[in-house]
Amino acid sequence: MKFLTLLLSATLFLVAPEAYSRDTAHNFSIQDALQSSDFKEKLDPSIRLYFGKQGHSKVKHSYGNVSTNKKTNAFNKKDEEACRWVLLSALISLQQRAKKDGGNAVINITSNYKKKKMSSTSEYECHAGNILAGVALTGDIVILAK
Repeated sequence: MKFLTLLLSATLFLVAPEAYSRDTAHNFSIQDALQSSDFKEKLDPSIRLYFGKQGHSKVKHSYGNVSTNKKTNAFNKKDEEACRWVLLSALISLQQRAKKDGGNAVINITSNYKKKKMSSTSEYECHAGNILAGVALTGDIVILAK
C-alpha cells in the first residue's frame, strides 16, 4: 500500500505543473498603486517617477536606460495585491539605481515583461501565477531641472 501511495504521489507530481501553472497578464492602475500607504511610506520622494510619456521638466543629464525584473510570492494572495507588492519592489529598485548613479528621477518608465514593451501613463503590466507574480520595468535615469 505504501508503494502505491508513493507511485500515485510521484505521478501527481509529474502531472501537477500543468494544473498549477498559470501566467495571467494584468494591466493595473499606476495611480491606485501609488496612492496606497505602502507606496507612500516606502518610495523615496527625492527620486521622482514618470511613467510612459508623462510630462516632466527639462533633462539636464541622462545616465542611460536601466531595467528591473522583480518577482514576489503570490501564494494565497489576490493577483492585484501581489502585483502591487511586486510593482513597489520594482520601483524601489529603479529609485535605488537612480540614487546610486546620481539621478533625481526615472523617466519613460515602461513595462517590459518578457521583453514586450508596454508604455502607459496610467497602467503597468503584471503577470500573476499561483505561486509568483512578476513586474519588469525599464526607465531612464536622469537629472531633471528643478
